Amino acid sequence: MTDFPATASHPQPVELDTSVAHSARLWNYLLGGKDNFAADREAAEQALALMPELVLSARADREFLGRAVWYLAGAAGVRQFLDIGTGLPTANNTHEVAQAVAPESRIVYVDNDPMVLVHARALLTSTPQGATDYVDADIRDTDKILHAARATVDFDQPVAVMLLGILNFITDDDEATGIVKRLVDALCPGSYLVISHPTLEVNGEAVEEAMRMWNASGAAPITARSRQQLTEFFAGLEVLEPGVVSCPRWRPESGHTSVTVDVSEFGAVARKP
Repeated sequence: MTDFPATASHPQPVELDTSVAHSARLWNYLLGGKDNFAADREAAEQALALMPELVLSARADREFLGRAVWYLAGAAGVRQFLDIGTGLPTANNTHEVAQAVAPESRIVYVDNDPMVLVHARALLTSTPQGATDYVDADIRDTDKILHAARATVDFDQPVAVMLLGILNFITDDDEATGIVKRLVDALCPGSYLVISHPTLEVNGEAVEEAMRMWNASGAAPITARSRQQLTEFFAGLEVLEPGVVSCPRWRPESGHTSVTVDVSEFGAVARKP
């Protein structure tokens, strides 16, 4: 897929550095995918030695995405999704879940990993009634994201912003809060914010050691946050029940779940009044 056309939203991918582990590829490995390299697999196995639950965390996070999108496209009636920090395509991507419920759903994916860009065509499939697009951007460049997304998404209508496993790469709390605020300020009432994020409140010692190892590897540094810190991201929004919880605890009765124990990944969904 190296012939993927270069446009403002879709520049040609840069050369991959496969010698340093990358979170998207590590997550892909944990989910049983094949889009990863030796450095990713080595980092994953080292992390698993410290934190065996990491496979469950990856699966629980993915299943949380599925349940959240299923709810938003279904009961909440949302037809537009802005998925920032997409990661590598796998089963039950946002557009697949949303368009299975509402074929007219429109989805914009955002990531700045060149390997995700290489695989973007897997994300750009759509029902005839709906639409998907891919924006090559860093989450810190909110103006670029919002400008490019307007080609597909109408911000005068409700949009669900998906920030799953991405804010942990913004290690400065004030910067992370500012990014979330700028995104939420662009949304109209009736829109939603979905966040998942690693925490030390479950299996804290193992998570802390695994994160220390990751941060020392040369990969993009990450941080964990508490339930209270995550709650602050939803300031001014109506957090849906059951609140900020370990991902498997978010409405498991709706299905799309195989993990039944608490994992070190919290998730929540909130509505803009």
